[in-house]
Amino acid sequence: MQNKLTPNARTLRRNMTKEEKHLWFDFLRTLPVTVNRQKIIGNYIVDFYCDKAKLVIELDGSQHYTAEGKKNDEERDRFLENLGLTVLRYSDHEINSAFTAVCDTIYVIIKERCGF
Repeated sequence: MQNKLTPNARTLRRNMTKEEKHLWFDFLRTLPVTVNRQKIIGNYIVDFYCDKAKLVIELDGSQHYTAEGKKNDEERDRFLENLGLTVLRYSDHEINSAFTAVCDTIYVIIKERCGF
């Protein structure tokens, strides 16, 4: 399945949302640990993934707040958590209105898990 998802992951990396670009360029890529964008895990492509911290960071646009979107996210989160990963979800609104608080939370978790 991973090979089938690779072209889509590449496209998503090239066409990040405004909020994904903000989080990536203004915070995640500056961390002293590797964070991957649009990482394939199982049958899913996660927005951001830090292997060393076993952390998935998802940014949720409006499609995530429909009944179907919520159901899909719950299924996806269960799958990822069963792999021992922690999933953090932030709305696009949180990225736009509380960017520093979002970054502070992510930083604390990564720092605790990676020991830097």
